[in-house]
Amino acid sequence: MVEVDTRSANSDGIAAAKETLEDYTLRFAPRSYRKWSPAVVGISALGGIAYLADFAIGANIGIANGTGNALLGIGLFAIVVMLTGFPLAYYAARYNIDLDLITRGSGFGYYGSIVTNVVFASFTFIFFALEGSIMAQGLKLGLGIPVWIGYLLSTLIIFPLVKYGMNTLAKLQVWTTPLWLLLMVLPFGFLLVRHPDSVSSFFAYSGENGSGVSLSGTLLAAGVCLSLIAQIAEQIDYLRFMPPRTPENARKWWGWMLLAGPGWVLFGAAKQVVGLFLAVYLIANLPAAQGIANQPVHQFLEIYRDMVPGWLAMTLAVVLVVISQIKINVTNAYSGSLAWTNSYTRVTKTYPGRLVFLVVNLVIALILMEANMFDFLNNILGFYANCGIAWIVTVATDIAINKYVLKISPKVPEFRRGMLYDFNPVGLVGFGLSAVLSIMTFFGLFGELLKPYSPLVAVVVAFVATPLTAIATKGKYYLRRTDDGIDLPLFDEHGNPSGETLTCAVTGMEFERPDMIASAVPGPEGEIQYISSLALSTDKNGIHLLPHGR
Repeated sequence: MVEVDTRSANSDGIAAAKETLEDYTLRFAPRSYRKWSPAVVGISALGGIAYLADFAIGANIGIANGTGNALLGIGLFAIVVMLTGFPLAYYAARYNIDLDLITRGSGFGYYGSIVTNVVFASFTFIFFALEGSIMAQGLKLGLGIPVWIGYLLSTLIIFPLVKYGMNTLAKLQVWTTPLWLLLMVLPFGFLLVRHPDSVSSFFAYSGENGSGVSLSGTLLAAGVCLSLIAQIAEQIDYLRFMPPRTPENARKWWGWMLLAGPGWVLFGAAKQVVGLFLAVYLIANLPAAQGIANQPVHQFLEIYRDMVPGWLAMTLAVVLVVISQIKINVTNAYSGSLAWTNSYTRVTKTYPGRLVFLVVNLVIALILMEANMFDFLNNILGFYANCGIAWIVTVATDIAINKYVLKISPKVPEFRRGMLYDFNPVGLVGFGLSAVLSIMTFFGLFGELLKPYSPLVAVVVAFVATPLTAIATKGKYYLRRTDDGIDLPLFDEHGNPSGETLTCAVTGMEFERPDMIASAVPGPEGEIQYISSLALSTDKNGIHLLPHGR
């Protein structure tokens, strides 16, 4: 009787557990799978920031607001990302869970974090479309391929690369990074050596309005840059595969976690500065390039032409664009498929497989490109920044303030169904107020004077509302239970998630201790049975859920 009920309630459990291609989509990344060194994981994560959109963003904010405002805005962006990214990256690498699982236990609840998953999934296809558009521009310029075909090619090429998950992505990112770095750094170094006067022109550039440095100009620039704040979630999709931290590897573990986690913004900010630098050079020296100075393809092509023969310059520009687009869009597609699958499975308790939503994410991105969304993506980024900031700052505040300062939120992240309440007002209120008020500010509902301050509103409201809600609710909605019914320790002697394994009563497969919870259904002899978090997520009638309790 018990076996029949278990099978009928978890028809998707076994299929969901067979994750050879799924890369632990919905759950904790087990120790048995995490065979990479900290360096390989870190380099793979940093390969995901190869996108050329930073060059376009830097050029656009500089052309609109001048170099001074752009540099200050980029600096403010970097500070916010470093401060918010550190606690998130640490939790991912230390506990081997992605940002959705972190979000569940950091103020949102088991179902509450779905709203942030949608925010993140939107980030992935928006930036996929942006990068795909840049690649299509490069293919048209270098090979004469019509733009609409370029959009299609830039989408189709990603599917086979992402299909096999982390194993393939790690190799791709490690192998292509040296060539990508060389092609990107060479033009900038060439200008510094060959045209040193370009440095003074760069700092003197006042933008289209020529109004000089101002607080509003700085915040407008920072607001566009902060649309990238959700990039930390993509870094985390790699960082969750970090090996256990031990006394022997602690230095490398910390170094790569910091560099590939919050440190991604150092590379992102540098690319934005270089993008503006190249744009200012073109504006000052090539009158014919005025209208294309903000397009990365043309930025690099024009500098390459000054370095090498025209045919080689075109080849190098196209190669750089294609490598950059592939490196970032495999990450966009991979992370987006994880986010969509996670949300769908929790809502429907049915597991369709990650590849289904890989296709969904690619189709949405292709539609955006074919609809020529590139022309107004900057407005989309400015709007999106408010939602991204609200989410990231809320979760980072819950970890840093509610867990470590106020000690209201449980320090150890919890993500398993049955251990969490469905909804936690702490994160939902913090995120909701921050997103709504900052979006209202962005659209000028509080007056035109305050419009540039919408990112600041998002940061401040999330930072203040999250701990206040935790205090008001006394932290009672974080944990539905404190005992998962398993006597084995959750962590090893170094504080890493335990590698001990238990058998899942539903799938018959072995899962590591942190991924398991006791089932409410006893065994044939009345003994305690265990169920994996993955199988529990597809338990349609909830027969395995432990009751509310200690």
